[in-house]
Amino acid sequence: MWSAIRCYLLPIIRLYLLGLKVLLVQLFSRPYRLPVMPRQDGKVAIVTGGVRGIGYEVVRHMARLGAHVIIGGRDEQEGLAAVGRICEEYKEAKVEFTKLDLASLQSVRQFVQSFKERDLPLNILVNNAGVMLVPESRTEDGFEQHFGVNYLGHFLLTWLLLDTLKDSGKCGYFSRVVNVSSSAHRIGEVRLNDLNSCQSYSAHAAYCHSKLAQLLFSYHLHQELQRGGVPLSSCAVDPGMVDTALYRHLWTPLCLAQSTIAHLLFRTPAEGAATVLYAALSPVLEGECGGGYWANGLRETTAPPTFDSQLQRSLWEASLQLLGQQ
Repeated sequence: MWSAIRCYLLPIIRLYLLGLKVLLVQLFSRPYRLPVMPRQDGKVAIVTGGVRGIGYEVVRHMARLGAHVIIGGRDEQEGLAAVGRICEEYKEAKVEFTKLDLASLQSVRQFVQSFKERDLPLNILVNNAGVMLVPESRTEDGFEQHFGVNYLGHFLLTWLLLDTLKDSGKCGYFSRVVNVSSSAHRIGEVRLNDLNSCQSYSAHAAYCHSKLAQLLFSYHLHQELQRGGVPLSSCAVDPGMVDTALYRHLWTPLCLAQSTIAHLLFRTPAEGAATVLYAALSPVLEGECGGGYWANGLRETTAPPTFDSQLQRSLWEASLQLLGQQ
């Protein structure tokens, strides 16, 4: 019994202590301000979860710069409303919504098939959508929700779009994959024999595990692309603690994430989007300068497990096997 309580409480304590540390750093540092980015005319971008929060601000900014942006999301009504707001603000914006449910592998495949049938290039893929601390549940395909949505759904999406991303890049204008990550990866672990958290479950631990898995994927992908001389880069971004609906399951005595206090302490969605946009658009990160892990406009070092090449490869191979891609 004590072991079960420990497995449940320890991840909660560790995540909230980490969150407090991140929040204190944020309060005593200025949020990154995105410099002027070049026009993106002719470029095509896909942003998952782009109907609100950080994703919406990313889509909005890219559209303003002339990119053709496709929002992938679950809620069609909410998606069309987001497209309408952006087009009303920028009359020449090229923004559209396509249904994409990352908790359904069939939906991911249908989204990719629909996109490829249009024979469009793909210059930027922003894997932004995610869930956090949701009650224990399974995706349509039987995967734990955090692992299935935050990691595996995006893994499949990226994998199926890799050829298009590669074909769309060229010397001096690399295509880019940007994975929206979290400092929570620092207390996660990837258990290859229990990726679905069946042996013991904690929503807090599952979220951290999924973010570590996402980073391992991001790093391994970038290294493989570099070795192959492919004009495509992969990086990860930590937007910090941002006032979005992602935190609706977060518990605090004052219901911090749902109150006006959050507006005072957390970053705004636009501030959270700044480094994501920098990673996706900045000419400074062209070619070999791409990749890595970025937070508040700066490259940061991640937790030691993220550099474990054997773990990276083992997770990559396990993921392909789970998805039936081997």
